[in-house]
Amino acid sequence: MRTKEPSFVGFMKTIPKNLFSGLVVSLIALPLGLGLAMASEAPPIAGVITAIVGGIIVSILGGSFVTISGPGNGLVGVVLIAITTLGLTATYAAIICSGILLVVLGFLRLGKLADYFPSSAIQGMLAAIGLIILGKQFHIMLGNKIVRGNGIEYLLEIPSTLISVLNFQDNGLIYAAVAGLISLAIMVFYSKIRNKYLQLIPAPMWIVIVSVGFSYYHEFVLKTPNPICGDYMIPGIPNIHEIITDIPTPNFEVVGTLPFWSSVIALTLIASIESLLSIKAVDKLDVLKRRSNVNKDIKALGLATVVSGFLGGLNVVTVIARSSVNVNNGGTNRSSNMFHALFLVLFIVLFSTELTRIPLTALMAILVYTGYKLASPNVVRRIFTIGKEQLIIFFVTLFVTLKIGLITGIFAGLITTFIIHIVVTKSLSLFVKNILKPNVLMFKEEDGGYFISVKHFCSFLNFNMLKSKLEAIPEESDVVLDFSLCGFVDHSVMENVHDYQELFHKKGGNVEVIGLDILGTKSEHPFALRRLLPLQNIVPNNKTKRQNNLELVANDFELSYDPLKNKNSVFLENFIYFKTKKIEHVFNQLSSKNSPSHLFDITFSEGEFIAKEVIRSTMLYIKTSSSVPVFKLDREGLLERLYALAGYRDIDIENHVDFSKRFYLRGENEHDIRAFFTDELVLFFESNAYYHIESSKDGLLVFSKERIASIKEIKALLDFGFRLNAIINKS
Repeated sequence: MRTKEPSFVGFMKTIPKNLFSGLVVSLIALPLGLGLAMASEAPPIAGVITAIVGGIIVSILGGSFVTISGPGNGLVGVVLIAITTLGLTATYAAIICSGILLVVLGFLRLGKLADYFPSSAIQGMLAAIGLIILGKQFHIMLGNKIVRGNGIEYLLEIPSTLISVLNFQDNGLIYAAVAGLISLAIMVFYSKIRNKYLQLIPAPMWIVIVSVGFSYYHEFVLKTPNPICGDYMIPGIPNIHEIITDIPTPNFEVVGTLPFWSSVIALTLIASIESLLSIKAVDKLDVLKRRSNVNKDIKALGLATVVSGFLGGLNVVTVIARSSVNVNNGGTNRSSNMFHALFLVLFIVLFSTELTRIPLTALMAILVYTGYKLASPNVVRRIFTIGKEQLIIFFVTLFVTLKIGLITGIFAGLITTFIIHIVVTKSLSLFVKNILKPNVLMFKEEDGGYFISVKHFCSFLNFNMLKSKLEAIPEESDVVLDFSLCGFVDHSVMENVHDYQELFHKKGGNVEVIGLDILGTKSEHPFALRRLLPLQNIVPNNKTKRQNNLELVANDFELSYDPLKNKNSVFLENFIYFKTKKIEHVFNQLSSKNSPSHLFDITFSEGEFIAKEVIRSTMLYIKTSSSVPVFKLDREGLLERLYALAGYRDIDIENHVDFSKRFYLRGENEHDIRAFFTDELVLFFESNAYYHIESSKDGLLVFSKERIASIKEIKALLDFGFRLNAIINKS
């Protein structure tokens, strides 16, 4: 047997590929850090300091494995507003306070806060950030610096800038605009050139190489000055000695003002959301299928932000693009984050003077492309396919963010989502009455699997209750997640549940979602929100994944499948089980004229008024001849022994002591029941899984649990029923 390799030895073996991955990531982080800082009106070196501090501290103290830390796209607008409002040194103070707040959130285990923001609202916020970046930097990319009030005004000025470029008379401006356009073309078409050698160097670094090469070509070959100069070049980059000796002093004098704390809250909110979304996304890419400790990572990011603020850097966040590059280039642990930071130090030490040869327009082209990716038409198209109501949430968040600000925008999206949920369900009381109620029940079943039942509603407001249960389950386990008692499930929940399904699948486990069959949706997208429509027949074109699987099961067993609700349940009325229960309807029926077996999902209720409980289950009905006696068979347990003490006699089968000990058999006509339970039938029950079985004058009712069955359980139930029926007919 092969012994487990010591962790230190395993770590040392991964150093070469993590070193290479760190190098590749640093080639992106350098120009992007300079560009993000300048787009925020901060000194260019601030972005590089952020990446260096983040890479070192988060790689040591973080809770994720393959993420990369540094300045984030989402914070450009917030930092810009803060610097404009407070000034640069006061903004450093706000960044430090934001980092402290992040550390506190981490210790309070509030990494789950991002779960309380609707998915479409977050997408709208990110798209707005993308448009803010694109709108402002597009003009600089074409050599036309303008100053406007907000993101919308910058976007509206784009046609004017395009016209202005055509009328440029200054050769320097023309060269600057051409450099911007060439750089944008590199960003757009680079990924389409599938050359393994060319792709070793990321697109942003090609822009740096081409820019510096162009400068040296003019200096040494043409013996002329660089035609792009002045305000359209990166300003002076300090060397390491200057960075250390000129550390700025944060200004805490405005700490008691409202604008200061507005900036702190905005920085904290956007930094935490961007980081949490990135961590969650990168976990899906991890080839070793590890799950990050989110709260530990938030604490590390907060501490790194505090240090970054004192050194003249920006907020440190987890960044998805650079993290993806890290994974794609073989990064397997946090050392790649450390190496990326050390390479950045090396670049500043060796090449700080060379960086001033890069045109500002070229760097802004990188950000224009980044902004476009955040707000591309594909994002809008995808949200539209999920549901028209999601598009409303998306655009409300986007426009309010552009017009007013990020915090107002995200909360506008949150309120819009809640209003839409009320309109869709036509019930305010569903949310008000149940918001504080525990709505998730979880227990471990006898076979080692887990069953989770969700009641009332499940949305961004209370998803954390479900999330905490899913995270407590080992990923290699089988989980049945039942929404059959839930009146409403929103888009954010559906998307998150899908992520958990992928996570469990990678670890060898499985999460099967059931109970969505009774919830209506107007979209075929698997992430569409679903709401209970009691009188609605399920439209075949909007079948759930479970219904599609049921159709496949029906084909395998040569049965027909009918998803529609049907109130015809006469065949169940003679069973003892339903004497005290009210049947609402059956649905998802698998049956055939040539087969006695009829499988179905059923909705019924027990009790009335405040004691009324609605139950949904999966059952199998087997039509038999009238010669089958009326009986009830269950696994014998404590409750069944109490029944026997209360006078409900357990019928023993002669010469089958083990069966009599394990099964509780009840019925009026003991002679006929004993005659019916032949040796072959008894052996069949002893050698198969336990089911509740009872007979009426013309059929058998078979089921396992009082809940909707998973596909795996349905196949087992059908197989059990077919074999049981064969033995009965043989007898």
